[in-house]
Amino acid sequence: MSQANEVTALKSRLSVMMFLQFFIWGVWYVPMFPFLDGLGVDATKIGFAYGATGLAAIVSPIFIGMVADKFFPSQIVLAVLHLVGGFFLFMASRATDWASFIPYLLAHLFCYMPTLALANSVLFQSVKDPQKEAPAIRTLGTIGWIVSGVVVGSSFLVGAEEILKFQMPAFLGGPEAPADSKGLGLTNLPLLIGAGASVLLGVFSIFLPNTPPKMKGQSIGIGDVLGFKAMSLMKDKSFAVFIICSLLICIPLSFYYQSANGYLKAMDISNSEGVLALGQVSEIFFLLLVPFLLIKLGVKRMLLIGMAFWVLRYLFFAAGSQDAQYLLFLGVIAHGICYDFFFFTGQLYVDKKAPADIRSQAQGFIAFVTLGVGMFIGGNVNGWWTSLQTHEKTGVINWDAVWYFPAAMAAAVLVAFYFLFNESKSTDSTEATIEEPPTESV
Repeated sequence: MSQANEVTALKSRLSVMMFLQFFIWGVWYVPMFPFLDGLGVDATKIGFAYGATGLAAIVSPIFIGMVADKFFPSQIVLAVLHLVGGFFLFMASRATDWASFIPYLLAHLFCYMPTLALANSVLFQSVKDPQKEAPAIRTLGTIGWIVSGVVVGSSFLVGAEEILKFQMPAFLGGPEAPADSKGLGLTNLPLLIGAGASVLLGVFSIFLPNTPPKMKGQSIGIGDVLGFKAMSLMKDKSFAVFIICSLLICIPLSFYYQSANGYLKAMDISNSEGVLALGQVSEIFFLLLVPFLLIKLGVKRMLLIGMAFWVLRYLFFAAGSQDAQYLLFLGVIAHGICYDFFFFTGQLYVDKKAPADIRSQAQGFIAFVTLGVGMFIGGNVNGWWTSLQTHEKTGVINWDAVWYFPAAMAAAVLVAFYFLFNESKSTDSTEATIEEPPTESV
């Protein structure tokens, strides 16, 4: 096989990995609310189920990153976690009440959340130039999330629960599908699809490029187990500023993920789920621009642009109304810049900043900070603030006040980052210690 064909084959495998990685999450995450509501689970517990992603991200990624850096190749750890996680998601699909659902969901999330960092680690260490090559491959993850929404919302699958009752055996969950279902969200099929995709990616991961542990054979202490080596990167002032700002910016981010759907419906946008998918579509477009703009603008300017659009998005939402719905669409479309320019640029920055022997652990650390601590705090702040803006008697929400609050938080983070982050100093100290990512080795 020629070198060009080998490179194409490598990128194809990494693209499939990213597609399935985010398809697994998206296919069950959105329809989980109607599924649990159909089981009679109250809203508080449903909120906990959604917040459990942050809880899992807090506890697990650094430990798994250490395992991948020290003991086993990242692709093998990825395979095991997806295979086991698929089993737990399958068991969650068989739940008939809250008590039989939440333990398996938590178990699945404790397996799944570390794979986000591991997939990034495999991607960044498998391509020759992550800054130039990784963004195009990462777009397949966004496409996977979009496709999961199309699958869940397709008219064919909406009636699938009736087919399942007659063609699927009992152990696959067919009888659990309610006969009076009004849509796929009330069935366990999204969970079953997610379980199947997880097992598929688990098997596929075995054939991903070999990403050997960088610390194999070295002595290990409690600091390695707790991820202290990745945390030691915080000694660099600019890196510490980046990490703290990443955590803080995830607080207003939670307002978008948790409240945007309900807000759009309140503004008489009936197909709100479809409108929100425009955010993922824009994410694909802007992700492809990252490698070019990163060279031209640099890390600091890219991150600042991402945060600036965070402020702008919430201002669009605050100014939007039933008579100015175009502002709501603009707020959704801005998601692509908000996410790609900050988070993906940040992942590339972390990969470059971290020494080669702890890159998996460093990716786990940023996932811990953002998807874990930041989103967990943000979810609680969002609930607290939204409840304060809800009229006790009528239940009407003052949406303007809801959106001005995260806009102000994002603006404060933006100003702090502008004055405290020194890109040139950080980059100079990094380039002297970072090795070139290895090419494919199987």
